[in-house]
Amino acid sequence: MKFTMTATNFNLKDYLDRIGYDGNVTKDTMTLIQLMQKQLQSIPFENTEVQAGRIPSLVPEDIVEKILTCKRGGYCYEINGVFAMALTAIGFEWYFAGARPMFYPSRRPKTHMILIVRCEGKEYLCDTGFGGYALRAPMEIKEGETTQEEDRFKLELIDKEYVLSTFVSGEWQRQYGFALQSQEWIEFSLANYFNATHPETIFTQKKLAIMQTPTGRKILVNNELKLIEDGKIKILEIDYETAIQNYFALKAYIK
Repeated sequence: MKFTMTATNFNLKDYLDRIGYDGNVTKDTMTLIQLMQKQLQSIPFENTEVQAGRIPSLVPEDIVEKILTCKRGGYCYEINGVFAMALTAIGFEWYFAGARPMFYPSRRPKTHMILIVRCEGKEYLCDTGFGGYALRAPMEIKEGETTQEEDRFKLELIDKEYVLSTFVSGEWQRQYGFALQSQEWIEFSLANYFNATHPETIFTQKKLAIMQTPTGRKILVNNELKLIEDGKIKILEIDYETAIQNYFALKAYIK
């Protein structure tokens, strides 16, 4: 099934400018890789809207206004949503799928949203909105391991679902599980409400901002900033609102 994602105020050039992409735009695997990498390094995964006591809007025009015009970030529905708009504008074939986060101590519903992209005869897992130790580029959907920059990932087929794991601190950590089953945009409205309001979600419990760099990541959780570059980790204690402005180019959220 081929999905589309559009907004009346979405302009592909504005998106490419926002992520700093100046290469050729064609419907091929190389373009897909470069778009995902550029977005991961320019649009932060962040939950300032939730921390301000608001439920992020899933109206496509609001997402464009927030991310492209106001140059903010968001969580999976928002930043994967704007990525889907770009894929639609270019002509890629893709669909949304629900994923079950696996970093919680107990089994969770499929509240995460990913994209499955079909390109040049292959299916790829694309995800710009997971944060943490997430993918750095599209990953072909098949069992096995892959290395992206210095990061190792693997997909396993368990009980008819694919499970994505990342090798962190000497061990494999499961990120989420998903099936190759499409879901409409409207289906994520309940998950969005759940993530933004339930007291046991990471988004209501902690202040987050995460963004990749060409050789690492910046991970801000409350007042702790972890800077990872070339496998080396530097941890800073820093005021959250100062950090999101200085390290993520975000304005402080409105309380």
